[in-house]
Formats: sequence, C-alpha cells, structure tokens
Amino acid sequence: MNQRMLFIYNPRAGKAQIRSNLLDIIDIFVKAGYEVTAYPTQASGDAVRAVRERRDGYDIVVCSGGDGTLDEVVSGMAKCEHMLPIGYVPAGSTNDFATSLGIPKNMIRAADVVVNGRDFACDLGSFNHHNFIYVAAFGLFTDVSYETDQNVKNVLGHAAYLLEGIRRLPSLRSYALKISYDGEVIEGEFWYGMVSNSYSVGGFRGITGKDVLLDDGLFEVMLIRKPSNPLDLNNIILALVDKRVKSEHILMFKTAQLTVESEEPLAWALDGEFGGEHTRAVISNRQKVLTIRVPDETPQA
Repeated sequence: MNQRMLFIYNPRAGKAQIRSNLLDIIDIFVKAGYEVTAYPTQASGDAVRAVRERRDGYDIVVCSGGDGTLDEVVSGMAKCEHMLPIGYVPAGSTNDFATSLGIPKNMIRAADVVVNGRDFACDLGSFNHHNFIYVAAFGLFTDVSYETDQNVKNVLGHAAYLLEGIRRLPSLRSYALKISYDGEVIEGEFWYGMVSNSYSVGGFRGITGKDVLLDDGLFEVMLIRKPSNPLDLNNIILALVDKRVKSEHILMFKTAQLTVESEEPLAWALDGEFGGEHTRAVISNRQKVLTIRVPDETPQA
C-alpha cells in the first residue's frame, strides 16, 4: 500500500526554479511508491497552516523552498501532537540548514534523498513561545534577510544581502544586554549575537565554531562586543575572516539554554525571518525532536 506524502513548495523561492523541476520531482516521489498531494504556498505563513490542517493521514511531509519555507513547515509540525519525518528539497538563495545536513543543492538529487535517504533526529531551538531550526540572532545585519524583497533575492542571490548590509554600515548600533547561561552572567554593549545549531549561517561555512554537532543538545553561541576604537573594529573583522586571529571582543561558547535581557525591545531574526522584538528572550535546545530525511552519510562539520 502506497505511503502518503504532503509536498509543500514555495513557487517563488530561489528564482522560481521549482517550476522547471516540479514534474520531475513529483515523478521521483511517485516512482518510489508515494501518493503525493502537492500544495503551493500562497503567502507568508501559509506553510504553517497547511501542515497543521492537512497532515492527518500522511506518512511524511516534504517541502521545497528556502530556509523560511522549511522553518514554517517545522513550526506547523511542532504545533501537532505527533511529528512526522520531514523531507527538504532546497530552492532558496542560501539554504544554510540543507548545507549542514548534506542535502544536495540540486533539486533532483535532493528529491532522491527524500526517497532513498535515512531519518536523522536533530535538535530544534525554542525561543520564548516560538521554534527555530538553526539560528536565532540579533544586531549587525540580521534584519537584512527579512527586509530584502524576495524579487531582489531572486535576481541577486547572495549579493542582495551584501548590498543591503553595506547600505546599513553608517547606522550600526549597539545594545546594552545581560546574558545568562550555565550560572554565568555577561553584561555589556553588544553589536551582534548568534545562537546557532548549524555548520553554515548566511552562506558562510565554519562561522559557528568548531566541533559542531546537530544532535548534541547544545547551541554554539557567538557574541560581538561593541568596539571602542578603529583598531578594535579592524581586529574583529580579521578574527571573523581568519579563524587563527583572536579578538577579546568576540565571545564564543556552547550551552543548552541562555537568557538575553535588554532594557529596550531587541529585534531578533529566527532562521533569517523576523522573530519580533523582545526585552527578554529565553532560548532552549530541544534535543533530537526534529526528524529530517538526510543522505546516508552522517552530517559532519
């Protein structure tokens, strides 16, 4: 008896490349014995609703789009009592999490992973009352992704983020924060903070640190303090580009939970999308609660 698959795809993601691959992808699923229900998303947040309302009776939910589409599918699944395995056919501009999982960028090969790969139980992040898959961040260009128009992303790809980031340089600001984790407290003025469970963020591999595991129950945390002079700024840039260079303004550690407090609302990005403004953010690691279909090889940093 055929298994049932709900296939949710974003028709606009990644230069709308799904349109030229859709029939071949569905053909791969059908030949593997799946009865496929295809659903094109109509607007932001639509994938969350589609998963919550349509998942009964399905054996797997597969999505195609950028990290935002995957994030919506996972968010919808997390609101259900029973979480099904998730397949991912990446079609966005960056696809950080797919890179971390070893899922091919080629859509046909990624579809083959869905039907011939294995299930991998990885960690899921909890941010106050929201979920995120691989990164929660504040400050320094984190709003570039969700404020860059989708059509601009489609035309320029990674260049869209860089151009928008450069435009923001004159208006960089810092945030007075109190950060608590594992009995430690850090206070000060910070430019940037990133809580991640990924080998790649923003298309940059290795920026999250060493010995990253996607199922160890721990986040990798990076904090960048506000530089006090141009020399400090130069050292920060060098340290980010060359991992052999150290900067006292860059703090990195691992933890399962942390709390970030600020006197004024702080804007956060969750998986590259706007996550709201918060004066208090409690971020926790939910170990191995997300099951996703990956290639037979174990994901490695």
